[in-house]
Amino acid sequence: MSDLSVELTAPNGRKYIQPTGLFINNEWVKSSDGKKITSINPTDETDIASVYAASVDDVDTAVAAARKAFKDPSWRDMSPTDRGNMMMVLSDLVAKHADTLATIETWDNGKPYGDSLGDVGEVFGVLKYYGGYADKIHGQVIDTGPAKFAYTIREPVGVCGQIIPWNYPLAMAAWKLGPALACGNTIVMKAAEQTPLSILYLANLIKEAGFPPGVVNILNGVGRVAGAAIATHVNIDKIAFTGSTATGKEIMKMAAGTMKNITLETGGKSPLLVFDDADLEQAVKWAHIGIMSNQGQICTATSRILVQDSIYDKFVEAFKKQVVELSVVGDPFAETTFQGPQVTKVQYERVLGYVKAGKEEGATLVSGGEAFTQGHSSGKGFFIKPTIFTGVKPSMKIFREEVFGPFVVIASFKAEEDALEMANDTTYGLGSAVFTKDITRAHRIARRIEAGMVWINSSNDSDYRIPFGGVKQSGIGRELGEAGLAGYTQIKAVHVNMTGE
Repeated sequence: MSDLSVELTAPNGRKYIQPTGLFINNEWVKSSDGKKITSINPTDETDIASVYAASVDDVDTAVAAARKAFKDPSWRDMSPTDRGNMMMVLSDLVAKHADTLATIETWDNGKPYGDSLGDVGEVFGVLKYYGGYADKIHGQVIDTGPAKFAYTIREPVGVCGQIIPWNYPLAMAAWKLGPALACGNTIVMKAAEQTPLSILYLANLIKEAGFPPGVVNILNGVGRVAGAAIATHVNIDKIAFTGSTATGKEIMKMAAGTMKNITLETGGKSPLLVFDDADLEQAVKWAHIGIMSNQGQICTATSRILVQDSIYDKFVEAFKKQVVELSVVGDPFAETTFQGPQVTKVQYERVLGYVKAGKEEGATLVSGGEAFTQGHSSGKGFFIKPTIFTGVKPSMKIFREEVFGPFVVIASFKAEEDALEMANDTTYGLGSAVFTKDITRAHRIARRIEAGMVWINSSNDSDYRIPFGGVKQSGIGRELGEAGLAGYTQIKAVHVNMTGE
């Protein structure tokens, strides 16, 4: 193989060619300084592959390519229908390569293979959805009277810097690529340094779909180098970031230097409220999905379960049973696995650190709270038993801080007002859920809860046709749905004097 790709055989036996370079101007290139980052398999801690890491100079090169493409008639003047059709071609290519993309995602990230296939299905759906929107983005005529003809144009923002996280690499890439391309922007995207592989395979599909050189540029690299260079670059017009609140704040500061358009989707500590009239079986089912899916590594995870005191003990017993029976921890390529390893050793140690904090603060550890080693006699892999704490008070660290793992706290409340006060007592405001058969109460709580999203009698069943985003320190702006287009266009007003005076 060339020094810009390597043939790999994944643990499930699938062989494929893994690109290892920087994707700039539809070509694979080495980093200017030769530096690389290595992807580690979180299941057994072995190295998978090393890929080139972008330097500041490489970011400059990618931005220049994106700027040139933005001005080039082959992209700038392309019919929006043709642009949308190109996105649908890419969507079909994603479906065609679904097994390989899902294999890379599971190997690199540690999520169960079935979940990775679901993520790839979402990539297909998002690209097709926004491809359909490409020729339906338009301005309007505004009647001010016969003396003036006034209209608006919705124009692309320009060159977009997009920084994606490690928990859903392909899905988050699609959430950002879809609306940006539909609106006619060009892109410099940086993958998370922990999961650099699947996005590089996707880059080849972008080229195969027919996108002109420079429209989409994909880099790997260290956040403090490549990420910082993107956030501060004078020729990048917009930053879209998904990740931690702390990093989001730093990116916001850096982007402020050139007053960039910005979309942030950051952390959360989402509440799930269970009232005494709820369907307990459904509440338990969705509460488990809401926190334990994707190894608990979900920004919208409903990680604070608040249960009305009259059914608290009954819920805890049923929830623990659900977790023990369904959260099968193990090899992410095994069909029976529900929970794979945490993505990195850092994340693994972070979760265990919160277990220690919960015990020290006096919460009751009901289940889990330790490394999972069954079937892993070598002691390798970042596996954690799903963890449940009860007897949790709102002042506790484990109630207030985002853990980002298979870790849930269960507290009790007396009445609706208490539940709302506890739910809103947080710096975050991303997701929330409420379980009740009283539809009037459900809608009342939906209005009063401080969150960008509310699930009634479900949790974390998001849909790419519905806006996604938070309030408070959970982000700025919205992704997905028609609302996701707003961050990638700007409105130009045109005034025409019709009087001749």
